[in-house]
Amino acid sequence: MTREAHSIILRPVLTEKLTELRETQRKIGILVRADANKVEIKKAAEEVLKVKIEKVNVLNGQGKIQRIGRMSGKKPDWKKAIVTMKAGEKLEMFEGV
Repeated sequence: MTREAHSIILRPVLTEKLTELRETQRKIGILVRADANKVEIKKAAEEVLKVKIEKVNVLNGQGKIQRIGRMSGKKPDWKKAIVTMKAGEKLEMFEGV
């Protein structure tokens, strides 16, 4: 089953920690679909970001329980990928951030 690259990558994750990793270790944080695997994430990141990817690390997060009065619900589970670019690769999208 093949999926579109833009449907796998949801949005970039911009935090102070990931900004430091991007500047020092060539790592980028992206929020991806919860059912995507590392191979799909690598192919989608190379296609969308137009850089060569060396390695993909994945973090699975559990959605938090939310309450409004007596009603209880749950935020959706999420998956974050930390992708490492190959040496010499630059991403112009994040240069000014």
